[in-house]
Amino acid sequence: MRAPIYILGLDTSAAHCAVALMRNGVIIEQVAEDMSKGQAERLMGLVDDVLVRNGVTYSDLSAIGVGVGPGNFTGIRIGVSAARGLALGLGIPAYGIDGFDQRERCIPNAPYQCVPAPRDQMYVRRGGVAALQTRGMLDQIPNEPSPTDLAASVAQLAHSRWPDPASAPAPYYLRAPDAAPARDAPPTILP
Repeated sequence: MRAPIYILGLDTSAAHCAVALMRNGVIIEQVAEDMSKGQAERLMGLVDDVLVRNGVTYSDLSAIGVGVGPGNFTGIRIGVSAARGLALGLGIPAYGIDGFDQRERCIPNAPYQCVPAPRDQMYVRRGGVAALQTRGMLDQIPNEPSPTDLAASVAQLAHSRWPDPASAPAPYYLRAPDAAPARDAPPTILP
């Protein structure tokens, strides 16, 4: 008898922490917690909870999928770092899944995919081209999938790529960070 294929899906690209677990192509659990801060402290505990409830250990995992954005800079880095660390430690592939592909999986046949952005803007992908746009410039904005649906779509898309090798996931940013560089000159270090 063949061992089951377990795929873990993670998404922390917005004001949430979401995890989905798939067994042999079927989502067996998906959970999310809304949070604007604290994903770094909560993500691995949430993963542990899901695995324990389903009698799965880390060594049972076949692959990991992670939402790579666009979205919240810090949240994306938290999810990507966790996925890369787990994949490296477990010797399994980690697949980076962009937010547009996540939404396309959740809302098939939409004329374009939209990912919420700050300041009443949206990241929009039409015909394979992604850009930042003001919400008012869009004819219609598709419904935003729930965080649990986003995590499930990450696991499903990772499953569709498994067992192909994967390069390490990396954040997918479409705009510069809000943080500004320091205005003061760096201190001079004297011998």
